[in-house]
Amino acid sequence: MHLADKARFYQQKFKKSKSNAAFKLANPSIKLPPDYLIYESHEMDYEKYYNGGLKTAKWLVGHLNKHSELKGKNILDWGCGPGRIIRHFPEIVNNGCSYFGSDYNAKSIAWNKKNLEKITFNHNSLKAILPYNDEFMDVIYALSVFTHLSEKLHYEWFEELYRVLNPGGIMFITTSGENYRSLLSAQELKQFDNNELVARGQVKEGHRIYTTFHPKGFMEKLFNSCEILDHIVEKPVDGWLPQDIWIIKKPV
Repeated sequence: MHLADKARFYQQKFKKSKSNAAFKLANPSIKLPPDYLIYESHEMDYEKYYNGGLKTAKWLVGHLNKHSELKGKNILDWGCGPGRIIRHFPEIVNNGCSYFGSDYNAKSIAWNKKNLEKITFNHNSLKAILPYNDEFMDVIYALSVFTHLSEKLHYEWFEELYRVLNPGGIMFITTSGENYRSLLSAQELKQFDNNELVARGQVKEGHRIYTTFHPKGFMEKLFNSCEILDHIVEKPVDGWLPQDIWIIKKPV
């Protein structure tokens, strides 16, 4: 565990100890991952992990339904972590769909396989290889996953996701875009305004501390083989910086 990240984890764990204990007591049937896996996926907060994950899943399904009938589809959560979102899909969507989750964190995938039903999980490395056949998935979503990868892996992973996506299938991807300009240094702003990916890479790729920022021009170049169905930039609210939403479609 990175030293700064370790300190932040224990700080959150102490701060949320009472509310987390109360959530667990009130919801004894809900299976919760180990604390650090919850922290890695979002925050060290049981209620936000479970109910926040449910809320996000419903929000995501609402977006997906605008562009794809979720009936009899293969749906992949790429970068699923400890199942915060995909665990809710079988109940929310149902409708004859099949659900898959893939992540580079072996501990998260091991916990998912043991505890979450109706979903098929895969452990991937940072190398852009997935075990699925060509054109197998109908829907792929990746929430804040490209935000932790280098430019090289952006291209390699997008090519792999494109390979497994069915023609006519859609991808839903979130990135740290225009709303994050205020966090950038003067040099980083120059890169950003030149449509270059900005990467802060002092730790291992894939880790939550490895951070990248995505100008519009860079993403449009990355997606040049697809049709961009929507690019949504929501306004910040009370200090919260929404990520850009990209919804793209693989040509038939």
